[in-house]
Amino acid sequence: MLMLLAYKVSQFDYEYANFDPYEILSVSLDSSQAEIKKAYRKLSLIYHPDKETGDEKTFMKLTKAYQALTDDEARRNWERYGNPDGPGAMSFGIALPSWIVEKENSVWVLGLYALVFMVALPTTVASREFEKKHNSEIVERPSDSEEVPHLIKQIPNLNEKNREAPLCYLYSIKARALIHAHLNHVPLNPETLEKDGQYIIKKCPYLIQEMVNCVSQLIMLAYAHRIPRLPNIETIENCMKLCPMIVQAMWEFKNPLQQLPHVNDDNIKYFSSKKRRVKSIQQFAALKSEEKRSILRSLPDDKFEDVIKVLSKMPLIEFNVVSEVIDDENPTVYTAGAIVTVTVTLIRKNMSELFEVDNEENIDVNAIEGEGEQVEEEEGNIKKEEQVKKPVWQKQTKKGKKSSKKPSKGQKQTVKARKSEERSTQAEAKEKEITKKPSVDAGEESDISEDDGDNSDYDGLDDKPDQSDNKGSSLEDDDTEWEKFQSARLSKREKVLEGLSKLSHSVHCPYFPEDKQEYWWVYVSDRKSRTLLTPPYHVTALVDKEEVQLKFTAPRWPGVYTFTVCLRSDSYLGFDQTHDIKLDVKKAPEVPTEHPQWDMLDDEEEENHGAESDVSEFTTDEDVEDDE
Repeated sequence: MLMLLAYKVSQFDYEYANFDPYEILSVSLDSSQAEIKKAYRKLSLIYHPDKETGDEKTFMKLTKAYQALTDDEARRNWERYGNPDGPGAMSFGIALPSWIVEKENSVWVLGLYALVFMVALPTTVASREFEKKHNSEIVERPSDSEEVPHLIKQIPNLNEKNREAPLCYLYSIKARALIHAHLNHVPLNPETLEKDGQYIIKKCPYLIQEMVNCVSQLIMLAYAHRIPRLPNIETIENCMKLCPMIVQAMWEFKNPLQQLPHVNDDNIKYFSSKKRRVKSIQQFAALKSEEKRSILRSLPDDKFEDVIKVLSKMPLIEFNVVSEVIDDENPTVYTAGAIVTVTVTLIRKNMSELFEVDNEENIDVNAIEGEGEQVEEEEGNIKKEEQVKKPVWQKQTKKGKKSSKKPSKGQKQTVKARKSEERSTQAEAKEKEITKKPSVDAGEESDISEDDGDNSDYDGLDDKPDQSDNKGSSLEDDDTEWEKFQSARLSKREKVLEGLSKLSHSVHCPYFPEDKQEYWWVYVSDRKSRTLLTPPYHVTALVDKEEVQLKFTAPRWPGVYTFTVCLRSDSYLGFDQTHDIKLDVKKAPEVPTEHPQWDMLDDEEEENHGAESDVSEFTTDEDVEDDE
């Protein structure tokens, strides 16, 4: 095959493929008719077949080139088709029998095509996919004809009589029955249906993730007017809700506290009483240990320890959202049609941080010490600010100390000792600052402290340092912005090079057949119009902290808009969070059409040109006479 291709290429005539009459006659493109005729006569005397130096092929090319440049019709054919003889005839054929394309046999041919490509081919592919010899994970059992109908009778609302494809197919009915049995905790035969159910449940998270991707792509296609109907946000959110239901083996309407071990319908009633009403796992984790034990008093100690152990390892997500317009002079001003970047920071902690400390005395002491340190820090900050803002010669006013609780005597002594040490250190720092500043006479300092009217003279001296400080602060702000941009760029590059990790934290899911990692979905939606603004980002590596950037286009009309940033778990029920962001969209500034700065440059050039034109660079007769 390669040799045949090389032979065809060697036989390819490049000259006929690229017919250029000017090149054949060796004349320029702007040659006149007389020059063309002269060149043709000269070359025809050389290449005419009757001459000794004649060449028939070259003479034919000369004749065609001469006709293309002198005959009007031949010239039009050459300009339109690249050939002075006009378009060449082309014929096409098909490597099929003639009876296939005959008009009388068109119905039979179409029927044969439909039978082959719409019936035989899909059947063959399906048989190869679902037969045991082609897919070892599929097990064909004769007992399914007896066990599956018996299982369907135990499950309500299965809707097995639905005639809509593919819900009416036998494999679809069996798969739905096994999923419902998993959610209702229906016992199955461990040798047959239990194995099939584990196989299906194990594949569900991957299939649900693909469903979410498909629905988000359909929404983006609808925004681009590629499909007529825009899917509602409920469609994609229902897909997301299905994943934690499969992982935890419980329906959405069940109490999320039943995700804890040994918590069932029998003891769930103790979570609601006259004193307290616990509705979520987070509320239960924030209770004191005595209250937790009182609620789960029906459980023995070992089972209660299991509950606390699992509860302490559940995720506690800190959900922070910042919206801005990157690469803009004012990132907090949103204009119509601007690209809004929503930076979502997820910090993953354990639920054990909500546990209460049993010792109340430690709580009070820590609270008092914390207040004292906080007040002292505030006093120190205020004093430092006064030292920076006020001149050295002005008196500093003392701030009163705020405290909600009265500490004990020992604590008062420790607080006083701390305050005295802090005052001494502040006095030393103040003396050092005074020595560094320009020296001022003592008499002048006393006069200035007594007379407030003279302070204006010294205020004027401090203007220049303030301006330099402002310039320095602006430069520091630019440096911090640049460092922030570079760090974000490097972090993105490192993530791309490292690849997406699939390890985070193991999920407590005793009914799931394999180990499940904590994954999350983050997206921005508009609850008012029930639309999705950004594709859901699948967070798969939230170990301690993860930062996600979501981008969408601001509305085209000015106004105040409220959007919702959603965080959804694919492993736990009741761990979803939302955060509202308000955008005050302004009218986009008009693009300037006039550029006065260029007009100023043109005026300057004209003035310079006029000034230069007044003085000649050549010596005239008048200049010579003046010199004489």
